[in-house]
Amino acid sequence: MCGVFGAWAPGRDIARLAYFGLFALQHRGQESAGIAVWDRGRLTTLRDMGLVAQVFSEQKLRGLGGDVAIGHTRYSTTGSSQWSNAQPLVQHGRARTVAIAHNGNLTNAAELREELAARGIQLGSTSDTEVIAALLANEPAPLEQALAAVLPRLRGAFSVAGLADGTVFAFRDRQGFRPLCLGRLADGWVIASESCSLDLVGAEHDRELSPGEAILLDGAGCRSLAVLEPGRRAQCIFELVYLARPDSRLAGVEVYGARVRTGELLAAEAPAEADLVLPVPDSGTPAAIGFARASGIPFSEGLIKNRYVARTFIQPDQALREHGIRLKFNPLGEIAGRRVVVVDDSIVRGSTMRQIVSLLFEAGAAEVHVRVACPPIVSPCFYGVDMPDEDDLVAHGKAVEDVRGLVGATSLAYLSLAGLQRATAQPSSTFCRACLTGRYPTRVPAALDKLRFELAA
Repeated sequence: MCGVFGAWAPGRDIARLAYFGLFALQHRGQESAGIAVWDRGRLTTLRDMGLVAQVFSEQKLRGLGGDVAIGHTRYSTTGSSQWSNAQPLVQHGRARTVAIAHNGNLTNAAELREELAARGIQLGSTSDTEVIAALLANEPAPLEQALAAVLPRLRGAFSVAGLADGTVFAFRDRQGFRPLCLGRLADGWVIASESCSLDLVGAEHDRELSPGEAILLDGAGCRSLAVLEPGRRAQCIFELVYLARPDSRLAGVEVYGARVRTGELLAAEAPAEADLVLPVPDSGTPAAIGFARASGIPFSEGLIKNRYVARTFIQPDQALREHGIRLKFNPLGEIAGRRVVVVDDSIVRGSTMRQIVSLLFEAGAAEVHVRVACPPIVSPCFYGVDMPDEDDLVAHGKAVEDVRGLVGATSLAYLSLAGLQRATAQPSSTFCRACLTGRYPTRVPAALDKLRFELAA
């Protein structure tokens, strides 16, 4: 997950531009936020734990001047949730000073850290992001050549915004796992994880960065570099299922429309005799709308969400996750005595759905039919989504009926893989679907360990 933003906009209030760009990407990470700016030869970074609106105040934004900036909202997949891992991360190297904001997960971070240590280069965090910053900061060549030398050595998923010597740069891995797009301002350029961020800052969507592409934004305009030979395109399909904001477009596909189609197809594949269709808000709402439309069963909010509580899937601590579910939802009285269809985008660990089903029965629901708008998640992600080990995935190694028993529903059905692919309106060859199939598009580590560098310290 994570949200990255960058802007080259002389004459604009660059920190405020970055602030609002990150504000639109808050859904991609809620653990920490930060902005780095370049002003007359000086790099200044402000980063802290918390939401964008908690980290930055009017006074702090006024202290971040300049013409260029990058920013980040963090959701940790490598390295614990602590201040030292908040981004952008800065490395003062032998060749240059570099600030990096990264969305993704390097699968060869351990080997690269060992190499840097052998060269006497010290890292101050346990995040794989600082590895990228250190390699670029210590590559003895102009920035363009440094990118060409470093990027082929990175493995895994990386959509990056960086800042060095007054130039904003950005690049994307050869598979294009995580999104990254380019926008035009009247007086500059913007890069962002999602198009919804461009919309908020008034930038016109230009295009998505191609897999393997790097760009540089400076006084010469926008320059594109074909740094990596593109591999098999493997955009994360879970972006369309859950991660991206509904009003964003990914690879030309409107996320909201794709999610509505999943609900329509789910109603055809797994109908239910029921009185109401209700979503697990907010991520399940588009699919629930589609299910209601296709089935003819009335749509109801059913569960009222307290939107001041963070998304339970993102919270890194299981105890907080369990507690947060009860804080987050409250059922409406109209479900008493009714047969309800509960539609959610996905089931990962099963803890959220188990408690929702319990809440609905406690509120008097006669039957609770659970419908899930993607196939069972059976394998962990190594490309930037904090999905747990196989043993913690509720569907891994289990039949659908076993999962139904665990969540306590009257019935349970998932959208088929073919149905999900049909909803995207894109060929399967353009997606990474490893979490649903166990088939990874690149070589991955033998085990998933988010805190491996803390444990090794």
